[in-house]
Amino acid sequence: MSLEENNLIEILEEGHKVDILKYIDYVSAPQAGAIATFSGTTRDTFEGKTVLELRYEAYVPMATRYLSYICADARSNWDVHKIAVAHRLGPVPVGETSVFVAVSSVHRGDGLDACKFLIDELKASVPIWKKEVYANGEVWKENSEFMEKRLELAEKRLENAESLVKKKKHVVGGEHKRSCCGSKVRVQEDEEHTDNNPSH
Repeated sequence: MSLEENNLIEILEEGHKVDILKYIDYVSAPQAGAIATFSGTTRDTFEGKTVLELRYEAYVPMATRYLSYICADARSNWDVHKIAVAHRLGPVPVGETSVFVAVSSVHRGDGLDACKFLIDELKASVPIWKKEVYANGEVWKENSEFMEKRLELAEKRLENAESLVKKKKHVVGGEHKRSCCGSKVRVQEDEEHTDNNPSH
């Protein structure tokens, strides 16, 4: 459990269910006019396959740290009062909650936007892995948000690489070559001074 800056972050070990009321009570406050929540539950089918349960694994210290960063990021973008994030590990049967986010804020807009941001970022970057167990097999799944984040990061790396290549071409093969010492300064002696000085 991590409790800092009005954040409650819990990665629940196998066998512990998400107590939704606990997290709603935590974020409740007299100054908060809104509480936005998200509850992720196991559904019974995926692409025509019967789902029996989901199983989650995590690297808990890193997952907790990432969730702290995400909460801080949400606070820097929206005026929120308290945040609670809980995620179960181990098997989560159909109909049960695997992840829960609650955010309190003075106004609903900040709470709703922060809540959406928190769950999207959790799915995209927190090291929690999901296995879907079907009636006829099982498979580890990557979240679509994780894939989108990975693609976004790859695109940024490509843009940075292209920018570096352009700069290199400009410096080495372009019209404006740069020397190691910056721009050169040409000094011309005064002709009268040269004529009057016998040493030249």
